Amino acid sequence: MLSPHEFATLMLVKETPDREDLNPADLDALLEYQLIAFEKLTSGCRRYLNLTDQGYMILRAAARQS
Repeated sequence: MLSPHEFATLMLVKETPDREDLNPADLDALLEYQLIAFEKLTSGCRRYLNLTDQGYMILRAAARQS
């Protein structure tokens, strides 16, 4: 189960994948749960966060509950 902070981080990653001010502990948890992944841009110089299919499923399920 995700903590409120982890869930909020998941929503922020969806909206703004290149944020650098996210809590590293929350990102580590989301990476461990395989809800996000780091991807390199084609230039190879910068990495950004991306939701995995599981991450999108979590957010869609939460949206249906509200």
